[in-house]
Amino acid sequence: MRSIVKQSNRKAAFTIIELLTVMSIIVILIGLLVPSMNMAKRFAKKLTQKDQLRNIGIGIEFFNNEWDGYPPSGALDGNNQHYCGAMKLCEAMLGQDLVGFHLDSVFNRDGTDTAGRQLYNATTLGARKELYLQLELANVYRLQDIYGPSTDPFLPTTFVLCDIYTREVRTGNKVGMPILYYKADTSNKLHDPNTEPTAVDNKGNIYNYLDNQVLLGLGKPSDEMGQVSTHSLSNLTRFYRNTRNYKITTTSRPFRADSFILISAGFDGEYGTADDICNFDWKYRE
Repeated sequence: MRSIVKQSNRKAAFTIIELLTVMSIIVILIGLLVPSMNMAKRFAKKLTQKDQLRNIGIGIEFFNNEWDGYPPSGALDGNNQHYCGAMKLCEAMLGQDLVGFHLDSVFNRDGTDTAGRQLYNATTLGARKELYLQLELANVYRLQDIYGPSTDPFLPTTFVLCDIYTREVRTGNKVGMPILYYKADTSNKLHDPNTEPTAVDNKGNIYNYLDNQVLLGLGKPSDEMGQVSTHSLSNLTRFYRNTRNYKITTTSRPFRADSFILISAGFDGEYGTADDICNFDWKYRE
């Protein structure tokens, strides 16, 4: 009887080879499953980012309907101080202090009007518009939260709308990258990388790639050196190539030639690369 029990136990045990085989199969299955899960997460993030740009776009259209024009996006303010498209977008949607756009704003970076009066303080709340974008959906941060205290030539306390791809940056914060905003100049007809604009004059181009170029020059905040890649949209040729609507063949025309462009840096946190997400049919071209 005892010998039968011992024999039965020997037959029920797994050999080392069998265990190694099962473990190898499990490792292979995990190796196949993890990339698929990562791809699913990336896709879900992309949809969330597109939804954020859609909400911002709706807010911009509300602004346009009320003010008969889209917010400006030029690189400078009325005093020739650096105050770029991404910053003007945030002011238009939320105001410089996040409690509403002031009726008399002329988009000066210090919040003053043409007479030098301060528009954004506790005494001017009666002259504010309701927010064009829900604050909970804005994902808004100050420049110093993203890039640290050194944000020259911009004011470090300036707010910008950021994308949903939060990452730990060299400041120690987990933040997204600023949403780039470009307003179309419908008085112009060109989309030509050989036409070099200036900060104040598109020189015939519908979009001016310089609108956010100085902001791009602050670099990638997750990089300790903050270096700007050669893939950056701050490159003139790359900007016009990647924003061109290639469905139009008779002439070079941009996407959304009569309104505005919004650009998220995407998963890699770098503008002008293949994973950028925009409010148009983004087709990355090297």
